[in-house]
Amino acid sequence: MPTYEYLCEACGHQFELFQSITDGPKRKCPECNKLKLRRLFGTGAAVVFKGSGFYQTDYRSESYKRGAEKAKKATEDKKSDSKKSTSKKSDTKSGNP
Repeated sequence: MPTYEYLCEACGHQFELFQSITDGPKRKCPECNKLKLRRLFGTGAAVVFKGSGFYQTDYRSESYKRGAEKAKKATEDKKSDSKKSTSKKSDTKSGNP
């Protein structure tokens, strides 16, 4: 159930109300009891995926997935190349007394 923000245009009272999505907007202000209450557009009604069952690439396009795979392979290739060059350097250093 989302939280909605309300503002009374008569007295300026602003508050949040936790109510069902199927409930209609409230009209009567709890402070001044006038029918000047207006529901505001807020950021609290967003869907947030949390937990171990959701992955970053679950909802991506196929072109994004292909690009991500290419980037991953390029990163792995760079790491393996740097390991090879590091081992060659240590071999040449140990060969010279």
